[in-house]
Amino acid sequence: MKNAVIVDAVRTPFGKRGGSFRDTHPQDLAAEPLKALRERNGFEPETIEDVIYGCVTPVDEQGLNIARLAPMVAGWGDIVPGVQLNRMCGSGQQASNFAAANVMAGQHDVLVAGGVEHMTRVPMGSDGADGADSSDSLTDTYFEHFDEVTHQGEGAERIAEEYGFSREQLDELAVDSQRRWGEAWDEGRYDDQIVPVETELDGEEVVVEQDEHPRPGTDLETLSELPLSFREEGEGRHHPGNSSGIVDGSAALLIASEEAAEEHGWDPMARIVQTEVVGVDPITMLKGPIPATEGVLEKADMTVGDIDLFEVNEAFASVVAAWLEETGASWEDVNVNGGAIAHGHPLGATGAMLMTKLAHELERTGQDTALSTMCIGFGQGIATILERV
Repeated sequence: MKNAVIVDAVRTPFGKRGGSFRDTHPQDLAAEPLKALRERNGFEPETIEDVIYGCVTPVDEQGLNIARLAPMVAGWGDIVPGVQLNRMCGSGQQASNFAAANVMAGQHDVLVAGGVEHMTRVPMGSDGADGADSSDSLTDTYFEHFDEVTHQGEGAERIAEEYGFSREQLDELAVDSQRRWGEAWDEGRYDDQIVPVETELDGEEVVVEQDEHPRPGTDLETLSELPLSFREEGEGRHHPGNSSGIVDGSAALLIASEEAAEEHGWDPMARIVQTEVVGVDPITMLKGPIPATEGVLEKADMTVGDIDLFEVNEAFASVVAAWLEETGASWEDVNVNGGAIAHGHPLGATGAMLMTKLAHELERTGQDTALSTMCIGFGQGIATILERV
């Protein structure tokens, strides 16, 4: 079996909802990491055997197989194929895992994997039968064994109840995420992974260079004043300040076999060691990172103590808090440069962004191993282990 390595990994800045990318077509946003990968690594388009892109809401401007369109928008001509996939929030990470599996199996030597989500122009849930906020997309039998249809926010609240997390505990995690992002940005830790995007905004050319959602000055007092998002006051814990931000962005990784990397003169950043995906209770919905982590570690014959760095997607603060309690991992090793509560969660792109963060952080610190995991809608979890090379 061949080894699959990450040669390079990049992402756009994440624009806040209605922010600097509001006039940018999703296809253009999806193309930006592809253009950057080519410029940074000097390959010709025919080198890329396939583009695998996650997109959670592949309709309207994100429809028509955006993974096929993005390379053409990037100026790669018509020779590079592309396939769009949807594993909901885990889509970008699944794209990377599928690319790695193809390389390991010897089917391909050089692939690009990643994802895109323009949550301003194509709102979350737009692919439902009657659009966002509708349960009519589900058959009557889907939840026949359960009392009710639920949503991710309610799942997060049920996790908080199950583990006894207070609002203040979850707010503390959120404040730390914002602080960590601010420190990482100020220290230039994102410089090598975020590529500036030239776009048009209100008829004028602008350059977007920085994530727009973070509020690094956030404190507990500020968060305590925010209204709850999913339950009545006094009955819940989650609000906009301890939940992931709705943003626009894309990310991509250049994944190759070790032999292809050597042939092209590329110096790989990390090896993709092992992957896992699981299904869990679709009512609580968001506990997938726990068994996904357990499963990927078992496959790799490793323990939590063997991992130096973790990215656990901050879809909601309770998801990360529950994962920490169940795994015994140290918060000091998790989301060290801030998470989705700070920079946001552009659904189809987030998993690729998490792996981008880990690959760059392994290279920056000289640490050896990393693990990325995410919760996924309707009860799934995904995980990937990386090793610095």
